Amino acid sequence: MPVKNNKDNTVKKNDSEIEQIENNLGQFIEKEYGIRPAEDACDEPDNQTISDNDTKDIQKQEKRKRRKSNREIVIAAYICMMIIVAMIVYLGKFIAADNTEMLSNPYNKLQGVLEKYTKRGDILSADGKVLATTVTDSNGNEIREYPYGKMYAHSVGFVGKGKTGIESTYNIYMLNSSINPVYEAITELKGEKNPGDDVVTTLDSKLQKVAYDALGSYKGAVLVMNPDNGEIRAMVSKPDYNPNTIAVDWNKIVNEDDEESALLNRATQGLYPPGSTFKLITMLEYIRENNNYEDFSFQCKGDADIEGVKVNCHNKKSHGKLDINMALAKSCNGAFAKMGTSLDIESYNNTCSQLLFGKELPYTGQYSKSIFDLPTDANAGLITQTSFGQGNTMISPLHAGIIVSAIANGGYIVTPHLVSHVQGGDNMTVRSFSYSKGEQVMTDREVKALRKAMGDVVNSGTAYALSASNYKVYGKTGSAEYDSSGESHAWFVGYARKNKEKLVVSIIVEGAGTGSEYAVPIAKKIFDSY
Repeated sequence: MPVKNNKDNTVKKNDSEIEQIENNLGQFIEKEYGIRPAEDACDEPDNQTISDNDTKDIQKQEKRKRRKSNREIVIAAYICMMIIVAMIVYLGKFIAADNTEMLSNPYNKLQGVLEKYTKRGDILSADGKVLATTVTDSNGNEIREYPYGKMYAHSVGFVGKGKTGIESTYNIYMLNSSINPVYEAITELKGEKNPGDDVVTTLDSKLQKVAYDALGSYKGAVLVMNPDNGEIRAMVSKPDYNPNTIAVDWNKIVNEDDEESALLNRATQGLYPPGSTFKLITMLEYIRENNNYEDFSFQCKGDADIEGVKVNCHNKKSHGKLDINMALAKSCNGAFAKMGTSLDIESYNNTCSQLLFGKELPYTGQYSKSIFDLPTDANAGLITQTSFGQGNTMISPLHAGIIVSAIANGGYIVTPHLVSHVQGGDNMTVRSFSYSKGEQVMTDREVKALRKAMGDVVNSGTAYALSASNYKVYGKTGSAEYDSSGESHAWFVGYARKNKEKLVVSIIVEGAGTGSEYAVPIAKKIFDSY
């Protein structure tokens, strides 16, 4: 009897489990496929039978679910791949470019570590002159020495009270050593420093000396560059300082009462009213707005009333009847005031923006952004002043050099730069810096017109002193008033060409007077020397 009872209990238990399984299966089918099973599977087995159509529907739904699931997996895989690719691209960009900027950051402590094992490399001119080197004094201390003293102060910079110039921008390269690894290991075993790599500049020692001497005791700046590739061949800023004694002279240089601002690199950081050099841009805008620009005509009597504004030429000199080229050649304020008031101000602003006013310049060193401020609702007084380079416009010699380079090279923005390449101890190049032309900001028609007018400035205008040379010069003088007393800075911007060789100059002499009297002679000395 106990056995029988156990058997009955087991059978009942199994029946109960089977019933539970059937109920769960029924609930699953109803939930997943919308098919409700018969109320009593045992009494009405035929009602549980699933038709062929229902089977096909179930199969289709299963396929759709699988496709949806696969699609989600594929999307997730693509997202993961995109993240990985983005990380690889960023890593590549960092290795190729950003790492140098990070390593060159003066706050990067790695530089201090490198200085313990590497003797800082030299800075050389394009023709092999040593502009900066590291020497050891009698006490065994390393000292940075500048053989040319003040001459390269603002371009090469200094090491001591911080770093400036090339010493700062290309610091990391001079703390890197590319000597043979075997020699490097031997040097380290001896407890000696490895020689750092040398930075080779684009500076021409002869042109630098000519420019430095030509500026003389005047305050101002001289920039000389190749308009086709942006190589800076000379860079001078005065007042200057002696980088060899920067630590001793520091307090005097940074004294608030000292108005010399000797640390300021006027070639790149100085901002000045452009004076009549800005007439090149006003003329460019007039050409863009007038297909018949060559028909422009103006009768100059020395002074004029333009839109109710009285405009005077220099010394109220009468220029007579002028076309557009002679208006530039004679630097007639009245003619350009007339042009300016006829221009579309919004288009004028766009042209200046295209020429990088108010924008970042393609230059790796320290510089100041130029300013062009002419609202679309500006009154006639501001428009006339702006049209011949006064008003609220400010520009650096570097920026002026970029614009003139575009005229010289066919309309393209170039990247001004001071360094050509880095070389190891065996004079082998370990890194070259290449700079391609940037955006074309002037058409061939515009360039041709500006060159013609700039040629007339030299042949029969305010830069006539440059006309008797055995090379061709294109330029524009400027006298930029900077205070209410009528004192003015002297400007000359332009370029010389002989065969395929071209050289751009951008010169400002602070508080000197007219560009033709003070800036043009400096340009002539540079062109003659080159």
